[in-house]
Amino acid sequence: MTPAAARRVLLSLGITRWFPVGLVVGVTTLLPIERGLSVADTLTVVALTGLVVFALELPTSGFADAFGRRPVYLAAAAAQIVAAILFVTAQTFWGFVVAAAAFGVFRALDSGPLEAWYVDTVHRTRPGADVDRTLSAAGTVLGGSIAAGALVGGALIWWHPVVAWNALTLPYVVYAALACVHLVAAAVLMKEPRPAAAAPGSPGAKASLAVVVDGAREAPRVVRDGLRLLGTNRVLLGLVLVEVFWSFAMIVFETFQPIRLAELLGSEEAAGAVNGPVTAVGWAVFACGSALAGLASGRLGVARTAILSRGLNGAGAVVMGLVAGPAALVVAYLATYGLHGSAGPMHAALLHREAEARNRATVLSMNSMVAFGAFSLGAILLGRLADVTSNQTAMVVGGAVSVLGALCYLPALRREKRF
Repeated sequence: MTPAAARRVLLSLGITRWFPVGLVVGVTTLLPIERGLSVADTLTVVALTGLVVFALELPTSGFADAFGRRPVYLAAAAAQIVAAILFVTAQTFWGFVVAAAAFGVFRALDSGPLEAWYVDTVHRTRPGADVDRTLSAAGTVLGGSIAAGALVGGALIWWHPVVAWNALTLPYVVYAALACVHLVAAAVLMKEPRPAAAAPGSPGAKASLAVVVDGAREAPRVVRDGLRLLGTNRVLLGLVLVEVFWSFAMIVFETFQPIRLAELLGSEEAAGAVNGPVTAVGWAVFACGSALAGLASGRLGVARTAILSRGLNGAGAVVMGLVAGPAALVVAYLATYGLHGSAGPMHAALLHREAEARNRATVLSMNSMVAFGAFSLGAILLGRLADVTSNQTAMVVGGAVSVLGALCYLPALRREKRF
């Protein structure tokens, strides 16, 4: 597959992957609260997803590096369908716990294979080529897809055609249906060279078993190599540590924002209807931020663009906690989300500079694993802090912690200056 064809697949699957997410991104914390969970219980459920991802990231990524990106990505798409059904049918804390665990399995499998597949495909014909421009385009597609989905999700809540359900339920039903579409699209579009064990001429069943056994044998070695790289590469260590701090800002603008909006508007359903178009605009701004980051990196450099975006993103989360009205909260959210969009592609491009084909998915998953672990711990801590103080206090603290993450880019900046 040519780099141009791989780019089209990456962007196409970005649409089918993220549009359904947009339908529910604004109600993920509202639905459990509407069904009786407290803020602390809801954030504990959110944290459980991160803990499952933390436990499974390296095993699943090691298998992707050793066995192949495509089969792991297809397994992720199937797991997403199961998780969506469990979430929409959950009625109690423990029901949401099971759904959160299923989403953790999905996110662990989904983290890295598609992006690693794209970079490897490009490097087959253009070894060592930077991919920051395409990753910026992928971020733009991601943001635009979620924006469109959020707009549709808000409209479904406002329309509320199935009166037997709560208004927040229908977006999740549609999400589950579109997750099936994504699985079919991934199976059709994503092509990958067969491992040697599955070469033509080998008996089909025997070859498949050999691939599975070889992949299982290789996965632990790939994981060990990835951890060894993290211990010896200061730049990579700094990049991964960025996620520890960045996760606190994500808790503020992804988890607390709809909760705070419901607090200001008086109900979860009102917040869900309003948050649809707000989230849509937010992801459109995210897409613009991703596009602008691709332009800025050509002038400032990738590392400087990442530092600037990350620091301002954390500051925006602080402002979200300080404002006192719904309109001001929405404006602060939009600015913060645009900076979130600009930071992501630059961070990913810096990660790819430190990775090779043999460990690329592992490097991406180590980064994601740390992010989910920090997100889980932060969600529990900020959830408890909100219960004993206020949602605003928890948001300010989360944003302030996040600003410190910009310092962890300094090793990457020093390396970039030398080249």
